[in-house]
Amino acid sequence: MVQTGENLVSTASERYLLVYMIVVLIVITSLVVLFFVVFQKRKNKLLLDKMEQQRAFEQEIVQVQTEAQEQTLKNIGWELHDNVGQLLSFASMQLSILKMQLDADMKNKFKDTSEALSNGLKEVRALSKTLNNEVILNIGFEKSITNELDRLKRMKFTTAELKLTGDKVGFNDKKHEIIIFRILQEFLSNSVKYSEAKNLNITITYQSNQILITAKDDGKGFDTTSVEKGSGLINMKSRATLIGANLKLESEPSEGVTLELNYPLKST
Repeated sequence: MVQTGENLVSTASERYLLVYMIVVLIVITSLVVLFFVVFQKRKNKLLLDKMEQQRAFEQEIVQVQTEAQEQTLKNIGWELHDNVGQLLSFASMQLSILKMQLDADMKNKFKDTSEALSNGLKEVRALSKTLNNEVILNIGFEKSITNELDRLKRMKFTTAELKLTGDKVGFNDKKHEIIIFRILQEFLSNSVKYSEAKNLNITITYQSNQILITAKDDGKGFDTTSVEKGSGLINMKSRATLIGANLKLESEPSEGVTLELNYPLKST
């Protein structure tokens, strides 16, 4: 059967219409996909911006809290050194004057009291130095840790040592020395209060791109899952995050506690 001219024209028109509809459908589909992709990217960007703002806000809060804590510790250090220290010095001086007026037998009875008062004065002065960030910056990071370990050794520990390895490198910011020192101070304080440890050890390893700090005690340890949300650990981790450091605390019952802090150095 031979198709007429009208039938051929009709068939061609239908084909063109079908092609046109397919093209329109492809264009609409492409636009919908493009719109969805753009919308998703914008949504993801907004979420990322919100997360970044939240992170910046949290860091700002930690920064403010840290500065407030440092100022409080500084004030306490001043009070200990200037007021309590002076009172103990005065008491020690008065006791010495009183001893001069006593016979030998009575002087011996005052000996233990005099030594206890003298040692108490030394401890107050040593403690006041560790609470004042200006003193820490003045005498240096390593010396401050050594002084703190020496003070704790006099209190209760058999050994409390600092070990240094590698060639010494500087911190990215002097303030970071204070923050890391406070982290270690928190760890040592917990060892004093809870660990029942006899020995403390801190190792500082200087490398070209990072500073690795490990603090250990040989105490009774604990189950880390039970204290994961403890204020002390949260405080240490918040301080570490503030300076871009990574902090990990490991412990098991009867196995002591180990703190590992990785402080990355900026490339020069």
